[in-house]
Amino acid sequence: QVQLVESGGGLVQPGGSLRLSCAASGSIFSISAMAWYRQAPGKERELVARINSGGFTYYVDTVKGRFTISRDSAKNTVSLQMSSLKPEDTAVYYCAYEPIRGPLYWGQGTQVTVSS
Repeated sequence: QVQLVESGGGLVQPGGSLRLSCAASGSIFSISAMAWYRQAPGKERELVARINSGGFTYYVDTVKGRFTISRDSAKNTVSLQMSSLKPEDTAVYYCAYEPIRGPLYWGQGTQVTVSS
């Protein structure tokens, strides 16, 4: 069993920044990847950023240079530092634990709203 709890969402003005955090507990394996997804109203959930156990990262093109994903394996946490936020970044952001086998585990989601 894996439990994921996100925090850090909220309302921010365009150009501002937010840092999302995710605390994982349960049967966590450090070799598994951790990721952040987001889903805007009326749109499908999309992968925003992923980090594997070796520290290799992936970012969707629309957030490259603005978002940074990091993890602390000792604490079983993953964070997403978001800068230069745009209105199109508005979405519910979900933390995900991606085991080698089996389905992904999801957090409850945290709302990020970018608006003036």
